[in-house]
Amino acid sequence: MATIWTCCAPTFPTDESVDLIYLDPPFNSNAGYNVLFKSASGAGADASIEAFDDTWTWGESSQNALMDIASGTNRPLTVMMNAMHSAIGENPLMAYLAMMAVRLVERSERLTFQR
Repeated sequence: MATIWTCCAPTFPTDESVDLIYLDPPFNSNAGYNVLFKSASGAGADASIEAFDDTWTWGESSQNALMDIASGTNRPLTVMMNAMHSAIGENPLMAYLAMMAVRLVERSERLTFQR
């Protein structure tokens, strides 16, 4: 039976292979997204909670992600990320690229390649 792992699930399998990785994060819309609640009758309600903020900023976690990439074994990725960092600097786009690259590298190590 297939299992679907969502988001950055803390229980993502570390000792199993996976067949597909689909990464679809928000991209810096500078908006906050809320979950709106409805009453049992289906009518709208005034209640909501914040689901997530879609705002990327350069900071310590972005810098750490870039250092993780640099200390890894994927030389082409290191070269590309260093070039991007030199070209565009420390900004929301670079924060996004660094954080997504780390997640893809972590997940790609578990991919099963069928030929």
